[in-house]
Amino acid sequence: MELLINFFSSYGYWAVFLVLLACGFGLPIPEDITLVSGGVISGLGYTNVHSMFVVSMIGVLVGDSTMYWLGRIYGERILQFPLIRKLITPQRLAAVQDRFEKQGNRLLFIARFLPGLRAAVYLVSGITRRVKFTQFVLVDLFAAIISVPIWVYLGYYGAKNLDWLQQQVQKGQIIVWVILLVVGLVLFWKWKQSKKKKV
Repeated sequence: MELLINFFSSYGYWAVFLVLLACGFGLPIPEDITLVSGGVISGLGYTNVHSMFVVSMIGVLVGDSTMYWLGRIYGERILQFPLIRKLITPQRLAAVQDRFEKQGNRLLFIARFLPGLRAAVYLVSGITRRVKFTQFVLVDLFAAIISVPIWVYLGYYGAKNLDWLQQQVQKGQIIVWVILLVVGLVLFWKWKQSKKKKV
């Protein structure tokens, strides 16, 4: 986190925006840590926290939308690109396609909180063309409005105490995973119930 804080302190909003864009492409940079680091430099006086929130929202939405449009424009041909092929393996793509068939918008929403699958889900949503762009943006916006301000403002208020901040980030990550696990179990239970009714 300190590396990102130093980088953002030097280059401000543009640095945060570009790193979030890279996160949208599926690069292994934790989005939550990026958002927290953006909040930290605001807390240290380098930027305005409300402007940082807006920049972060734009960076997140542009990154996610880019993956959607790459899938929509190029279709499955996009998987031939070396970088995309490394990020999205055939196994991961098949798993996402299977889940997308069953869950649709719910998977789009949950994907915002799943770093390993986020890029693949957004790409597949474009490839399948089953989700209109306006629908995609609305679902993504709703999920981002929940996650982005939490991390940015947490960084802002914890800027003067990084040890405490890192503890809160770890707690936040655990809470997110627990919530996702519970949601996953509920969806699985509903799916099992619907299969029983069909039988």
